Amino acid sequence: MKVRDAMATVVHSCRPHTNLAEAAEYMWNVDCGALPVVDHEGRVIGMITDRDICIALATKGRIASCVNVWEAITGRIYACRPDDDIKAALKTMATERVRRLPVTDDDGMLKGFLSINDLVLLTGEAKWKGAQALSCEDVMDTLKKICGHRALVGI
Repeated sequence: MKVRDAMATVVHSCRPHTNLAEAAEYMWNVDCGALPVVDHEGRVIGMITDRDICIALATKGRIASCVNVWEAITGRIYACRPDDDIKAALKTMATERVRRLPVTDDDGMLKGFLSINDLVLLTGEAKWKGAQALSCEDVMDTLKKICGHRALVGI
């Protein structure tokens, strides 16, 4: 199974200068927990999650409408390509401990979005005759790695 077989093609995104209030409201309205952050050409430059928004607001001491997305993202981009094998995408999610991957072309342009939630819903299904179904074990192993407790350093 390829990433293109599982990815969402209707993708919601925001820009670096979108404020956190707008980003949070957009997430609420479209029922998602993360947005790819794209530049003026549509190239992915980061991700913003609902957790990023909460942590930024708790640590910056400013109201959400006065904090821009670029102030809350790390800039680390973990992505996959439409033609990648789905197991390679699962490995990236597990290794980097992320629940969502933007799907980009070779130039970094946003083409889709892959989430662990979507993969859970596809588990055991094959989209066409002869296609290999995504196993429960593959998805559960990935989810366990994502959800594993991080070492508490310095506490």
